[in-house]
Amino acid sequence: MSEIRFDNRVAVVTGAGGGLGKSYALLLASRGAKVVVNDLGGTRDGSGAGSEMADAVVKEIEGAGGTAVANYDSVATPEGGEAIIKTALDSFGKVDILINNAGILRDKTFAKLAPQDLEIVLDVHLKGAFFVTQPAFRLMKEQSYGRLVFTSSAAGIFGNFGQTNYGAAKMGLVGLSNVLAVEGQKYNIKSNVIAPIALTRMTEELIGGAPVKLDPELVAPIAVYLASEECEYTHELLTVGGGRFARVFTAVAPGWFAGKEVTPSLEDMRDHIGEIMDPEGHVVPKSLNEELGLLMKLYQD
Repeated sequence: MSEIRFDNRVAVVTGAGGGLGKSYALLLASRGAKVVVNDLGGTRDGSGAGSEMADAVVKEIEGAGGTAVANYDSVATPEGGEAIIKTALDSFGKVDILINNAGILRDKTFAKLAPQDLEIVLDVHLKGAFFVTQPAFRLMKEQSYGRLVFTSSAAGIFGNFGQTNYGAAKMGLVGLSNVLAVEGQKYNIKSNVIAPIALTRMTEELIGGAPVKLDPELVAPIAVYLASEECEYTHELLTVGGGRFARVFTAVAPGWFAGKEVTPSLEDMRDHIGEIMDPEGHVVPKSLNEELGLLMKLYQD
């Protein structure tokens, strides 16, 4: 089998100054990609800034014979997102790959969560991915090629105590990616999501001491594969960590159909809730139209 290469490809990785983002940047560069290493250089909660983290990763890439450039803009504003992509254009002339990885944590139980702790987490995770992806997506449409990788979390997909702000932002990224997978289909733009489990500066208080190996390097291969030309998958969500890689999907069960021209009652809900909740025979729609088609079929029968 031939080696997966990224020669002549330009990749942007946000939050690449450490942890998962750094592992993605190093792997991409080792396979020939020119990499924009974006990192604001702030702390785990989003405060502060600095150039040292991004610069260190660029130095490591260049020391290994690769090509990279640092960017220190925040993803959390439209201007920052534009500037990150402009760095790729000014340095390398195009953008083929974008891995949205930048993130912060402001964990609090829901009852104690302050509005500002909601806003900053949404700004960095959800809005940040939007602001960086929009200018990149426009360029990808023009060149009829692109690979987008978004970073979700089990905290959003399945829930986790004390992370309502983070969970809401992370599940929002799944919706963002799904729409871009639909809109990008005819332009050869693939958009996918990973939900990593890895021990990093941001997660050490949450999962530190777990009795399994959770190195970021165990996540990097799937993130980078999804960013490759060889990847034909789109509209997917994968959970990854500790050497396990698995598909996560949102499905629609057959449910219960009340019948044409029937307005079901509250008691009907009670009497048929078992059928409504039964997952047997589920399907995985790839768009709103496919899901609507399931209903239309019932009316045609």
